[in-house]
Amino acid sequence: MNPPKPWVPEPRTALPSPVPSPDDLLAALKEAAGADFLDGATRSFTEGGTPEKPAPAYQQVWLRVNRDALHDVVARLVAIAFPHFVVIAATDVGDAIELPYIFRVLSGPEYAEVLVSVTAVLPKSDPSVDTITDLIPGALLSEREKQEMMGVKVNHIPDPRRMFLPEDFPEGVYPWRRDETGIPAEGIHSLWSFNRPPIPPPPAPVASAAPATQPTVPVP
Repeated sequence: MNPPKPWVPEPRTALPSPVPSPDDLLAALKEAAGADFLDGATRSFTEGGTPEKPAPAYQQVWLRVNRDALHDVVARLVAIAFPHFVVIAATDVGDAIELPYIFRVLSGPEYAEVLVSVTAVLPKSDPSVDTITDLIPGALLSEREKQEMMGVKVNHIPDPRRMFLPEDFPEGVYPWRRDETGIPAEGIHSLWSFNRPPIPPPPAPVASAAPATQPTVPVP
């Protein structure tokens, strides 16, 4: 059996030319969202470095859209510079559920990595959103997680099975929700109440040994 070949990165000429800046990315994604664009911004910050050698700026692109525009926005991002999918986050904000889709892309003349967050806003009256697995297949596991943990209906998801919760987990209860559909008080238990051994007491402090006394030598 031949040993695996070492991984070799693609040459930079394989990247789109010109590589878009964060401001260009935001403008293009805003255009793709159309009337469903809610707000957005680009941010830049640095960490570490010294006055003599400052750290490079870390770039971010943030935008919020109504859920109907999510697929079009991600499709535009894929067309510009195919992103690395990171995760789909989730927040219960009261009357809506917000799903930040986190990506990373290469941007700018230095080919720096840029975080792109596209937050889809779903009304709780109909918490559904279209799948993006036709664009980025790796998003499937995160979409399945949002279905069982947040009660989000992902339209056209290729595999809707539960991933974390057991099959006998109550229907209509979503552990990440902050409303009446979240975990009820009677469903929260201490791990140590399930036939676990008691927590051992902390070890007693070790007494320090008394310093040895030196014999007294009589002075002649």
